[in-house]
Amino acid sequence: MHKVLIANRGEIAVRLIRACFDEGVQSVLAVSAADVDSKAAKLADRIVVIGPAPAGESYLSIDRIIAAALTTGCDAIHPGYGFLSERPELVDACEEYGITFVGPPAEVMRRSGSKLGARQMADSIGIPTGQGTLGLTDLEAAIVAAEDLSNYPLLLKASAGGGGRGMTIIQGPDDLREHFMRAKSEAERAFGDGTLYMEPYIENARHIEVQILADTHGTVCHLGERDCSAQRRYQKLIEEAPSVGLPPSLVNQVRDAAVQLAEGLGYVGAGTVEFLVDVKKERFIFLELNARVQVEHPVTEMISGLDIVREQLRIARGERLSFQQKDVELSGYAIECRINAEDARNGFMPTPGTIHEWVEPNGSNIRVDTLAFPGAKVVPYYDSLIAKVIVHGDTREEAIDLMLRALAKLKVSGISTTMGLHRAILANEEFRAAPITTKWLEERFLPGWNAAGDLAGIE
Repeated sequence: MHKVLIANRGEIAVRLIRACFDEGVQSVLAVSAADVDSKAAKLADRIVVIGPAPAGESYLSIDRIIAAALTTGCDAIHPGYGFLSERPELVDACEEYGITFVGPPAEVMRRSGSKLGARQMADSIGIPTGQGTLGLTDLEAAIVAAEDLSNYPLLLKASAGGGGRGMTIIQGPDDLREHFMRAKSEAERAFGDGTLYMEPYIENARHIEVQILADTHGTVCHLGERDCSAQRRYQKLIEEAPSVGLPPSLVNQVRDAAVQLAEGLGYVGAGTVEFLVDVKKERFIFLELNARVQVEHPVTEMISGLDIVREQLRIARGERLSFQQKDVELSGYAIECRINAEDARNGFMPTPGTIHEWVEPNGSNIRVDTLAFPGAKVVPYYDSLIAKVIVHGDTREEAIDLMLRALAKLKVSGISTTMGLHRAILANEEFRAAPITTKWLEERFLPGWNAAGDLAGIE
């Protein structure tokens, strides 16, 4: 592998370029017309314009991505996360043209990247999944399927991707009629596939996910788990590693289940196996396998000392993992805050514009992954994530305090961001006491925070 086409944008493109540099691999960035002056474009060894701003005509076009790789002499493609990262059709095209795909082979992608295929595998090897439906593209079929489940509330989800796109709680048949087509359209826009499915919704749950890495020689290892329960409308705001307040035996079961599922699927590359933990019953159910690198992978890197993206590149070259399970030592505690260009006081509306000031915090245990710099344009066509601030401490309390200091030093002007919200969450006594559930932010924190009108930290 000598030259990698990065088929993504924003902070993850910057992250991938850094890993290519560290591995001595040339980076070619595929950009839409909206991203030609981005930070990633400035850092890549070369850029290639693949189309206009709309994602359907650029980042979601398999033909344009393949053409970009071929015309620039790239022998590999890294899809990052989102966009085409879990589309087996892209892997098929890579295999057809002799391009290495940094991720699972096409047949493994079909089994694992499909939320339905992964769930069927989990069922077959005894990992609890909860009763759910098959893939749904038609409203009337969905209504019949919901009647078969006969137990509302249900969770309506996109089969082809994650990130909360198309995900909705369904309280009854009227809810399903109201939301099905909207969820289908949202999934089509985000992933190019509107297939949905439903599963039981757990009211008091924690969102726990396990990072796995698997090479082409049959070795699968986990790098511990992350807690992603601080979320709004299924969009994660804060991620932590490792989890706190779970029985060690349950943590071990979740980690083992993730490895077993990856082995059963013949998985290759970096992946994340997600679970819901029922707080009251101290049991877990499998949610999905994300067949790609995750937005929150840095918190795992902070506690493991391993570079997940460099491991991805090495796996794609056919190399063995640089470690074995016995070598994985998780140290301390890490927290990641996703900083979005959004107005948290106005329904989290995106706030595109030009960043005038950008000053990052500095410290040996602080990391900032970002697309931002003074003069950077936050465009309205894509996800509103502009930066991830990640910190590491010996304890959770130490990490929270360090994150608060880091956010106080992070300076941004020209756009509104969610920094003030993050600072308020981290200072909240219930959050600091831990653990929280997936509904805590929306049901317990946000109503009081909005009423208080605390604008500290919001530009």
